[in-house]
Amino acid sequence: MTAILDRFLQDIRQAAFHIHSVRVWRQGEQSASWDQTADVRRPQHSISKSFTCMAVGLAIANYKLSLDTTLGEVFPAYAELVKAAAPSHQPSRITVKHLLTMSSGHDSPPLWAEERAALTEKDWVKYYMSLPLDRSPGSRFTYSSGDSFMLSAIVQACVGCSVQEYLRPRLFEPLGMKDVDWESSPLGVTLGCAGLSISNEELSRFGQMLLQRGSWQGKQLVPEEWIVLATSRHIANAGSLDWSMGYGYQFWMCSHNAYRADGAHGQFCIIIPEKEAVIAINSEEDRMQDILHCVWQGILPLL
Repeated sequence: MTAILDRFLQDIRQAAFHIHSVRVWRQGEQSASWDQTADVRRPQHSISKSFTCMAVGLAIANYKLSLDTTLGEVFPAYAELVKAAAPSHQPSRITVKHLLTMSSGHDSPPLWAEERAALTEKDWVKYYMSLPLDRSPGSRFTYSSGDSFMLSAIVQACVGCSVQEYLRPRLFEPLGMKDVDWESSPLGVTLGCAGLSISNEELSRFGQMLLQRGSWQGKQLVPEEWIVLATSRHIANAGSLDWSMGYGYQFWMCSHNAYRADGAHGQFCIIIPEKEAVIAINSEEDRMQDILHCVWQGILPLL
């Protein structure tokens, strides 16, 4: 099952890319697979954000929160930590939609990996809400792992369990992902922005579920309208090539009318609706745009 990958594999070998695993689904069936080594569970880094988005959508569908829910409503004890010069710069006014679109208003987004590792404050929600904003929420995209963590914290506060626990019966187990490991904060909030470990095979099933607009094996796991909304362009972003096509709700828009979840060091879950195709890649490679070029040149023409 590698014929469709011949050109892609030739290109990545020539470029000396360190790619672990590739899966290609077409028209509901897995049509190609390749593994450099065993397809074990690996950290998916920021692909975790797209899973957190699924938890948000499920919580909204169950009337636990809405796109307009604010941090101040969910965490009133921290609503006045910042004495903002303008009311619009108050962190408590950040909404779920602002967090989903990474437009919370920070020039230097909080809770990056290095900061999380060094942070002495164990309550990361309190820390996030103690930071003044640089602009009004909703005005500009700035990639922020802190925003994704706050989505996880909101879901946990509103549904009464962590995102990891919330998704277990609703998404993970129906997709055949048992005993999924996902890192959490010192106070037990699922990291949300990173820390999820699954195999590429499992990632490809997640992608196929997205392509099928939330349906898997005849069951609607996530509302169709949420998948459509989350994977549509909501905000412009400054970048180059496949990082300049706009951003949805924890998903990137990309070339060829596709969208993707992606993570550091070359983790990709690419959905191409016009081709009814999903491409999942696990890597240990920082030349991420170059990997995408190989996908567009080597795999896309054969779909």
